[in-house]
Formats: sequence, structure tokens, C-alpha cells
Amino acid sequence: MNQTLVTRRGTLMLPTYLPDATRGVVRSIDADDVRACGIDALVMNVFHLMQRPGSSTIAALGGLHRMSGWSGPIVTDSGGFQAYSLIRQHGRGTLNEQGLNFTPEGADRRFQLTPEKSVQLQLAYGADVVICLDDCTHAADSLVEQEHSVRRTTAWARRCKAEFERQLAQRRKHDGRPLLFAVIQGGASPTLRRQCAEALLEIGFDGYGYGGWPLASDGSLLREMLALTRELIPSTLPLHALGIGHPDHVATCARMGYDLFDSALPTRDARAGRLYRFADQAAQPTIDGPWRQFIYLEDERHLKGTAPIDAGCDCHTCQTASLGYLYHLRAIGDGLFARLATIHNLRFMSRLVMRLRSERAPA
Repeated sequence: MNQTLVTRRGTLMLPTYLPDATRGVVRSIDADDVRACGIDALVMNVFHLMQRPGSSTIAALGGLHRMSGWSGPIVTDSGGFQAYSLIRQHGRGTLNEQGLNFTPEGADRRFQLTPEKSVQLQLAYGADVVICLDDCTHAADSLVEQEHSVRRTTAWARRCKAEFERQLAQRRKHDGRPLLFAVIQGGASPTLRRQCAEALLEIGFDGYGYGGWPLASDGSLLREMLALTRELIPSTLPLHALGIGHPDHVATCARMGYDLFDSALPTRDARAGRLYRFADQAAQPTIDGPWRQFIYLEDERHLKGTAPIDAGCDCHTCQTASLGYLYHLRAIGDGLFARLATIHNLRFMSRLVMRLRSERAPA
């Protein structure tokens, strides 16, 4: 299994969890807070950023790193999943061989996103890991739709790589070379997953991502497809479990050999009052058996709680705030609650991947 991923803005220890800073910010906290949580890289989304604040504004503000105050690696998602939601589920656009045409809710104009434009924007924004535009599907979509998705995703990946190489040839060499990842589609079909993986491997990329919705209709992880996809990609190449961020799922997929994880779930849960902690509340927690717990701050039993969220956690929140105080902040709707809760859940995720790394360490 991979131990590290070298990017132009630093080496990532693997596995690693990347919070979703979708629109250029991890909601409720700033870059210093993120760094203090032990987070090494962020995911941002070109689909959203091209709409707001817009490419000209990002350029005027010096690119994503300067705009957000984040000096570490940034992975930019191409927006394939968002297009799936907007176009396939809500009918607010069209998808063809050339790319995507869509009108976001509340927008007064139509946007176009092609494989070439996606790469151009990601590089212009300063991405350290560029992700190819893909045609995202749900595992329950028909076999015909999955076949179209694989064919289109492969063709788009080829165009993305050609544009990526063309752009790099025109850029300053001393800026360092970003990485290019392709996304493996195929839904729940082992044949199509294999077909997509083999075609993308033949084109050649720096890394790959598991594409498509990773959960079954009952919310369970599509373990067989995830395991197969990891087997299809040589273990020397990094594999990103796109959109996977539930603690249980991160642990499962990291043990399969997945290297990178991203999801808005931990930070969204934090703002909603669902806080994570290790069952043994140890400084070096155990990740076996029933190893994690959720604390729901809406529960009145926390009203006068004097303990921190997790006695073994070294985050700012656990060092300074009791459960009772957090309950109070949430009850009165103070913005400090969102910050403190987000800091803790992110530190939980960074501690989780640190423990999972120890399982990969050579004996």
C-alpha cells in the first residue's frame, strides 16, 4: 500500500482525509483552524467556484491558495458528481459527448463545462491535484446508462490529459507539476468497472478515483465494487475514495487500500450537532470492535455536562469547552458552536487516519 503522495506543495501521508472546502472555505473555520486540526490538504470544487465567486474574481484574488489562506495541497474536483445531481436528478441542464450545459438554481445564465475547460480552470485556479471531468452515475442506474457513462468518461479523460499536457507545456517550469487523476465509473457492474479501469490505465494518470455513488439504496457501502476497483488499480498508484467520509467507511476503505478520502459529512454533522469520538477516549485510540461513538448535542442530558467531547482528544475544543457549554452555544444559536464543533470533528478525522496509517507502517 502507498505510504505517501508527493505533490508540488508538500508530501501527504497516506491514508489521509481531506475536508470539503467546496467553495473555497471549510465552513465556519479558517485556514489556521484547519491546520491546527492536523489536516494536510483540502478539496475544492471547480463546478461551484466557476459560478461563485467566478474565475475572474479568483484570478484577481491570486488563486485559490492565496484567496483562502491555505498553503497546503488543494485537490480540485471537476464537478462530475454535481452535474449528476443537477442534470440527471433535477433536469437543469444537458449532457452530451462535448460536455455539460447547465443552469444552476437562481442563476441568470447558462454555464458550459467541457473536459478541456475543466482542466483549464483547475490549473488556472492553482490546483495541485486536477481531477478529470467524468460522467457520474448512481449504482442503480440502468446498464445502458452505465455503458454510456464509461464510454464518455474514458473519452473525456483522454481529452483532459491532452489538455493538461498542452497547458503544462505553456506554463512556467518552476511552478512545479500538478498531478492528474482520472475517475473510474461503471456503477455496480464488475465488467464495466474493469473496462473503465483498464482503458484509463492505458491512457496513464498519476492517480485514480472511485467514481459514482458509493452507497447502496439502504446506505450501506458498496464493498464489493470498492474492493474490485482497488484490485484493478496497481497498489503503487494512489486511489481516491471520492465522496467517502463516514468514519466507518473511511476505516473500511483504508483497509482495502484506498489512500485519499473527502466528504462534507464530518463538518456538516458538526454544525448539526452530531459530534464524533473514539469509544475508548484514549490518546492513541483503538479502531477495532465498536470503536467510535456519536454524541447528539440536542440531548438534554448534556445540558450540565462538564466533560469534553472526548477526553483523549487534543483539539482546541476538547481542551477548552465542556459538553454543557457546547450545548448552551448550540441552544442559543451562537456561531461559536459551529466553529468549535467543526474543529473537533476534523481533529477526530485526522486522528482516525493517523491510526490507520500505523496499520500500514512496515513491521
